[in-house]
Amino acid sequence: MKATHILLVLLLLTTAACRKEGEFLYKGDMMPFTISGFNAGNQYLRVQVDTFRQLFRIGNGPFAVSQAFTFPEGQKTVKMSVTDEESGKKVLEREWKKEDGAAKVNFFYLDGVASEMPEPPAPEAGKIKLIYMWNPVMTKYDGAVDIAVGKLYFTPKVFQELARVKNVKPGQFSETITIEPFPTTGQTYNGQPTPVLLVVYLYKAGTNEFYTAGTGYNWNISTSAPKPPASVASSKLYIFSENPSGSLMAFVKNLEL
Repeated sequence: MKATHILLVLLLLTTAACRKEGEFLYKGDMMPFTISGFNAGNQYLRVQVDTFRQLFRIGNGPFAVSQAFTFPEGQKTVKMSVTDEESGKKVLEREWKKEDGAAKVNFFYLDGVASEMPEPPAPEAGKIKLIYMWNPVMTKYDGAVDIAVGKLYFTPKVFQELARVKNVKPGQFSETITIEPFPTTGQTYNGQPTPVLLVVYLYKAGTNEFYTAGTGYNWNISTSAPKPPASVASSKLYIFSENPSGSLMAFVKNLEL
């Protein structure tokens, strides 16, 4: 009988605790956060709600993270901030009301500035449209480059330039490059059958000299910045970095939109 009484008391206490917890959760409205974008800097970014709760820590590269925030009873707004951990500088701040229901942020960060995420160029039938940003993380090349897009006739190793954008600085987006799609098989050059490659070259600005000249790295003629298939229309934005193999320059795609 005594054991039954103790069990009943514990059950009542547990029920009361659950009710209090349930009442708290019911009063505190949940707001889901979605933070996405691209960190093109080398600094970590700290995402914080109001002044007391760190939600995320964002490193270099693309990111997409989500979490929910519970409004304390009586609180009607919530403020989210993004801070550069190295400098302590607040680079982005947003505020939402409880009735907003959800919070979404999509931003691009570089050189201490958070801005709206760029978008690929508007699609166009029968066109390949490209925007580029490049980061010379190995050579530390600090000059502007021309980005040339064209056909490489593989057997004789001949490059035919189709389009070029000039004076593209590291860490900045290029203007849109536009070419027409082309077949890569069943082609000939001077009557000789050859495959054809779409290639994207980086020249020292105002020249036809690869920017790697004098850096200790070599440019193989088949080397290319990231690019889409040659034979179909597309609209792409690429962020890419140097990723050499030995003395040969190569690249890694950091982001494709």
